[in-house]
Amino acid sequence: MIKIYTVSSCTSCKKAKNWLNAHQLSYNEHNLGKESISKEEILDILTKTENGIASIVSSKNRYAKNLNCDIEELSVNEVIELITENPRILKSPILIDEKRLQVGYKEDDIRAFLPRSVRNVENAQARLRAAL
Repeated sequence: MIKIYTVSSCTSCKKAKNWLNAHQLSYNEHNLGKESISKEEILDILTKTENGIASIVSSKNRYAKNLNCDIEELSVNEVIELITENPRILKSPILIDEKRLQVGYKEDDIRAFLPRSVRNVENAQARLRAAL
């Protein structure tokens, strides 16, 4: 099952949910503006990142800026605590399942959440259209 962490006002979150719906993929939505996020959830996300904290925390958004701290100077445990207290500092959307993680919405990358058989058919159709 795909879990998608969203923020209500995020257009990329809306695009990701529309894409998932259009491809009839089931998901559970976790609205970061309304629901807290557990340390376990953060650790699960972090285990699938390539660049750790930098992959999931937006130091440029207004919520992070309002904290008046340098996130890069904090320990991992301190950042996890900071995220649990201020979940809106996370980039959005974050899509995660048992194997995959995607931060942000990129149509080419989100296709990884399609079952392999569907991906293979869609890729073959795209190659055929390109050849015509």
